[in-house]
Amino acid sequence: MLQEINIVSVCIRVLLSVLIGGFLGMERGRKNRPAGFRTYILVCLGSTLVMMTNQYVYQKYHISDPVRMGAQVVSGIGFLGAGSIIVTGRHQIRGITTAAGLWSAACCGLAIGIGFYEGAIVGGIAILIVMAAMESVDDMIRSRSTVMELYLEFNSKKPFSVFIEYARDNKLEIKEMEISKSKLAKNMDLCAVITINSQIRRNRESILEIISSFPGINYIEEL
Repeated sequence: MLQEINIVSVCIRVLLSVLIGGFLGMERGRKNRPAGFRTYILVCLGSTLVMMTNQYVYQKYHISDPVRMGAQVVSGIGFLGAGSIIVTGRHQIRGITTAAGLWSAACCGLAIGIGFYEGAIVGGIAILIVMAAMESVDDMIRSRSTVMELYLEFNSKKPFSVFIEYARDNKLEIKEMEISKSKLAKNMDLCAVITINSQIRRNRESILEIISSFPGINYIEEL
């Protein structure tokens, strides 16, 4: 009975989508992310309603593809996810995990809407574990990497080539760099976003200390 569209299955699917979307949204909301508790619930619930509507049309009129409307949700949710991704003035990218979470919440909603309860529950738990419990694993992987992306502000009159030579002398390879002048920050000649790689084994704190020791750097931040 729960696999067909009826008042009991509709209520259970709506309730389950609110619960799973809410649990995922609570994790993002706790970290003050752009999309939080209500947004995740609405995404999951909306996807569930779309899939139930598609199943209802298929059962009642025996026409249409039972997954056609769900396919539009999978592609269409990308617009909402893109809106949660922010590039800051310092070229920091924020919101990618939130966007991926919204897409995953929509997929859970589609699974609930078609009556695939087992997949929705197990998948929802797995998504929550990845978003909440695996953040420390991600931090550990990043901490062991010798490649860093840095935002630098310079206030000296020395040419930028002097900084490049300084980095090479300290076994630091600049793989990518983007240099610009900021009209907002005062006491600054230029700012740069660089991707740097240590040619010898160092921890990230040591690399930051070497870079910040260069005379003329007014501000440094890891992106």
